[in-house]
Amino acid sequence: MTFQLKTPPDSHTFDAIVVGSGISGGWAAKELTEKGLRVLMLERGRPLEHITGYETALKAPWDFPYRGRTPLPVDKTPPQYRVHTHNEQNANFWFNDHDAPYREIQPFDWRRPDILGGKSVMWGRQSYRWGDIDFGANARDGFGNDWPIRYKDIAPWYSYVEKFAGISGSKAGLPQLPDSDFLPAMPMNCVEEHISQQLKQKMNRTMLIGRTANLSQPNAVQTAIGRAPCQYRNMCSRGCPYGAYFSSQSATLPAARKTNRLTVRTQSIVSEVLFDKDRGRATGVRVVDAVTKQTTEYYARIIFLNASTVSTNVILLNSVSDRFPTGFGNDSGTLGRYVMDHHFQIGASGRAEGLGFEDKYYYGRRANGIYIPRYRNIGTDKREYVRGFGYQGGASRSGWQRLVAETAGFGAELKEEAAKPGPWTMGLVAFGECLPYEDNRITLDRSRPDKWGLPTVVFDVKFRENEKLMRKDMANDAAEMLEAAGLKHVSTYDNNSAPGLAIHEMGGVRMGRDPKTSMLNGNNQLWAAKNVFVTDGASFASTACQNPSLTFMALSARAADFAVGELKRKNL
Repeated sequence: MTFQLKTPPDSHTFDAIVVGSGISGGWAAKELTEKGLRVLMLERGRPLEHITGYETALKAPWDFPYRGRTPLPVDKTPPQYRVHTHNEQNANFWFNDHDAPYREIQPFDWRRPDILGGKSVMWGRQSYRWGDIDFGANARDGFGNDWPIRYKDIAPWYSYVEKFAGISGSKAGLPQLPDSDFLPAMPMNCVEEHISQQLKQKMNRTMLIGRTANLSQPNAVQTAIGRAPCQYRNMCSRGCPYGAYFSSQSATLPAARKTNRLTVRTQSIVSEVLFDKDRGRATGVRVVDAVTKQTTEYYARIIFLNASTVSTNVILLNSVSDRFPTGFGNDSGTLGRYVMDHHFQIGASGRAEGLGFEDKYYYGRRANGIYIPRYRNIGTDKREYVRGFGYQGGASRSGWQRLVAETAGFGAELKEEAAKPGPWTMGLVAFGECLPYEDNRITLDRSRPDKWGLPTVVFDVKFRENEKLMRKDMANDAAEMLEAAGLKHVSTYDNNSAPGLAIHEMGGVRMGRDPKTSMLNGNNQLWAAKNVFVTDGASFASTACQNPSLTFMALSARAADFAVGELKRKNL
């Protein structure tokens, strides 16, 4: 039996408001509606229909004028063009930085989507649980404040979201990387299998297939909402018309809509949270229409902020009042501080020559790679830095593109050469943990309003000495492992990495055990306003080295369950 509030129907009043429609917002909407609440979801981006909205999903490479690349504009280049995430295959999904420029005291690559579903449409889908080594890290080494939860608190919720989202992978039995409730794993190719065996035998290191939110074998719950197995196209960033990977459009929003309790408003920019100082509660949010620029207010008993790490920080920083002169809920003075991201773009690659795989190939375009879990600063291993890193990557055979830089002839000779598979190569890229630093922060510049008259964002976030020390091992270890596996022509690389580039931003509205040093309690609930919950990356007190999205899901489902329980008990 679902819980029903006696809120009178009103076009501006709901039981709950969810700000943001990405991975965490979608989960909040699903859980709250399924538990009986009338939910308003507010998304600043434009509408995007599942299947029909993925305009490039079925295009061939030759259907793109620049073959999938996007030439730099001739005018001033905005930050969105710095990296590969912005290209003509999915350029229409991303926000135009010219509409709301941001300022960088330190370089920050802010990836902003501009669509319903947010980054859940373009995410990398790598899905890993965090363990006690991660939730206990701050308390153990003294950097940052202690998480108010441990693995046992979130483990049931990992299982809950995994069964619905669908995570393919294999069990490894490692305490630093707890196993999930998996769908069948995608297979490694022959070279990856060889390297995995060599690393286990020679270095006692684990290399496993990536744990990804791509359906290898959908269950009845997933097929009931129209999802199908992965087609091995590896075009996920364009949107998947098969619903084969988890996204808000393919999974949580269809589930929420089935309840008939979800209202979605797109192109609705939440500018601030409204507060009743007499009741000590939030009453709703103020919204700027992205098209008309008109302002509207919406009201609800509970509010979930899931606008993504940066935007959630911005909304709270902009919500000032006599009670909260430095931002909503900021009694601790930590709002906008301790902002983090993973540092990466470093590793090694080599050729698998003379290993007997010249006559081997693989089937399809697997939308997944391999993963080497963290092994540094575990057990007796002690380094000159704290925390650690893991690797992603994979092996493949190069195609015709290898001939671009070579003199390969022309005509029939060129065609014959292009039809042959190139050499096997294997690449590893490391993702390292970033410590929480108080002066890594986001602030607002009210003197430079954006297109909608709202303050612009200022980033002052950088990687420091601990991350720099870690990067030495991140490169050298990669080369050592590839050489141990018998690869040739191994070389390391370090392309540097500014915060934001990994698109794993976390922090700024961190959880903690003490309202004097944190914004949220162990239920992702604002200490200063009990009916406001933050369950996106802004709530994180540290980053681990694994991808954070699965933890976003679990925390969102857990907090929604708690919030509805508090409503039943009339505590909100």
